[in-house]
Amino acid sequence: MNTDLLHAVRRYTDACADPDGLAQTPVAGLTTIRATSPSGLVHAIARPLVCLVLQGSKRVTMGAQTFTFEAGDSMLITADVPTVSQVVRASAEVPYLSLVLDLEPAVIADLAMQMQSLPAPDGVAVRCEPTDVEVADAALRLMRLLERPEAVPVLHAQRVRELHYWLLAGRHGAAIRELGWPEGNARRVARAVAVLREEFMKPLPMERLAAVAGMSPSSFYQHFRTVTSLSPLQFQKQLRLLEARRLMLAEGATASSAAFAVGYESVPQFTREYRRMFGMPPAKDAETLRGALPVAGVA
Repeated sequence: MNTDLLHAVRRYTDACADPDGLAQTPVAGLTTIRATSPSGLVHAIARPLVCLVLQGSKRVTMGAQTFTFEAGDSMLITADVPTVSQVVRASAEVPYLSLVLDLEPAVIADLAMQMQSLPAPDGVAVRCEPTDVEVADAALRLMRLLERPEAVPVLHAQRVRELHYWLLAGRHGAAIRELGWPEGNARRVARAVAVLREEFMKPLPMERLAAVAGMSPSSFYQHFRTVTSLSPLQFQKQLRLLEARRLMLAEGATASSAAFAVGYESVPQFTREYRRMFGMPPAKDAETLRGALPVAGVA
């Protein structure tokens, strides 16, 4: 455990965190998170990222797999996948603290080329490993940069690049290299996922998504499910339900207005699918959670 990194993240979250404990930094894709008590279940479709857990504990479930991340662990997500997460150990005296960095495929591609390393995918989208010392040290240098605002525009890109380098050079390297391979299945599927995230309210024919990915419809369906664990239709459905939940909790929308806003034509169908995903009807879920939990949307 890098105690200097822990203290740097705590200082930043103490100064900058919003009421939900999130502190977006001036560095794009870099976020610090604090929780002062165990949380409820948070549903999301995660983007590729690395999360360094510095204090407390978090549990993440993807499909039938459940991972528990303790202080000193790194959580790596290498594809857009549906997750259910929960902070399981946190208190006001000893809060849960973590540092999250979105992975940048362009940076990974350039570094992998210079390192002359080829992708070695194994199909595992979420994993837990102890944080490499070099990764923690690079993360600390990035956090210290935030304490010098005038230096951030000049130096942040090389600090982010350095952190990506040590991720590639360390125990997570083989898992993230495919993100930088332009013609790899992960990047092809990611192009289709970008369209789904942008236009999830609309009907999206399989043929269009397959064309975006540069695959035949049958090949696209197979690779999409392998990468994300969902079919394209299931993925779109979860995006709609997550956004509907956000609209109800954050903006006070009614269940029916949220359903129509995200593309449903039938409120009963929306209610059935919402209850299947979140465990209770939309109105009751919103009443229970409004104002109490951070809610993941589609972004």
